[in-house]
Amino acid sequence: MLTILLIPLNIIRQSHRLFPHLTRVCQGVIFDSVEMVKDLMAKAKTRTGLKVLTTILDGVYQTGRKVTEVFKQTMEIVFDDDLPQWNYTAQPQKT
Repeated sequence: MLTILLIPLNIIRQSHRLFPHLTRVCQGVIFDSVEMVKDLMAKAKTRTGLKVLTTILDGVYQTGRKVTEVFKQTMEIVFDDDLPQWNYTAQPQKT
């Protein structure tokens, strides 16, 4: 399954306000694992309520792969409930 999350420009502008808070929660910490960084980032939030959701993608992903025609023909697109114009999941049918 492939999930595409595109972030609207207005949210990208808001996320810049979050960077100082990410710096603050990581200040003075020696990172010893990816899980530790994930947990620290998840603690960051702003006074106005902007919070961080974290996920670790630990797979090894090959770059430069092309999508086959069979994949395109059998792929179902499921649009997100909250932001369907931005977020969707491609679910290829098992052959």
